[in-house]
Amino acid sequence: MNDPRPQRYDLIVFDWDGTLFDSTALIVQAIQGAAADLGLPVPPRERAAHVIGLGLYEALAIATPELPRERYAEMGQAYRKHYFAQHEALCLFGGVEDLLQALKARHHWLAIATGKSRSGLDEALRHVALHGVFDASRTADETQSKPHPLMLEQLMREFAVEPERTLMIGDTTHDLQLARNAGCAALGVSYGAHDPEHFEAFEPVHIAHSVPDLHDWLLKHA
Repeated sequence: MNDPRPQRYDLIVFDWDGTLFDSTALIVQAIQGAAADLGLPVPPRERAAHVIGLGLYEALAIATPELPRERYAEMGQAYRKHYFAQHEALCLFGGVEDLLQALKARHHWLAIATGKSRSGLDEALRHVALHGVFDASRTADETQSKPHPLMLEQLMREFAVEPERTLMIGDTTHDLQLARNAGCAALGVSYGAHDPEHFEAFEPVHIAHSVPDLHDWLLKHA
């Protein structure tokens, strides 16, 4: 009889945007649209995509460096206007639901670590009917933003899992740096916000080029 316990990782932590949720293009457009609304220089796609995964203040400092801090709330409102005007059309990447169910059947704990706010993540989970699939989550407005290790440290404490039994999966260097800072293994996905040529410096255990690739690697090695 096959042993259903995880082989290598008890806790698997996923980033959300660009890793499970196909939202990168809309986030970039919303950042650019909000900057235009506020009369700011519109950040190029690469810079707007680079900040995906960070908390709001950290993201705005990079995407719109001309914006004074006292106008961050105004920028946040403009961003949400553009994002929520189209977010109902967003969906999970194909194969994500099957992947999550397969991992749950192997008795991994599943968690999310995201730069979204708590309300934003809860709305996204409601939208794709994934409430109850994840055992825990952390958002940027309730802990430190990536790549500070606190998100992962809190999740590991919650499940009493050591760093060597924890895997962080994400589409940005922020995710891979987060894992390194927390002493955990990292896996990069190349189909999200960041160019995967920058991943190798963080020594990921694997770079997945599609959800089927991610599915196959996790079921074989995780």
